[in-house]
Amino acid sequence: MWYNGAVSARSEEHIENVLAFLGQKGAYLILRQLLEGPRRFGELQESTRLLPRTLSMRLKEMEAADLVTRHRYAEVPPRVVYELTSRAEKLKPVMDALEKWEREA
Repeated sequence: MWYNGAVSARSEEHIENVLAFLGQKGAYLILRQLLEGPRRFGELQESTRLLPRTLSMRLKEMEAADLVTRHRYAEVPPRVVYELTSRAEKLKPVMDALEKWEREA
């Protein structure tokens, strides 16, 4: 048995929320791209192949969850750059572990 009950009920709920969030369409792909550095909307759309509406929704959710910051520059045409917060960067080891687990499965 791999689960020994050492995690509190509150922690379990938070972990469930994180896993549910990462399981949403495009969330993992966006985070993986932003771990490489700041990206513009078009760059994220091209690399993730998400529909603009889906990408926009995920980015707004990530911004609300304090995972992504949105920088808008007063230029013509407007330039918007997204980057991970320090909180989101802490997900890197978790994402790396998931990738390793998937490769070994």
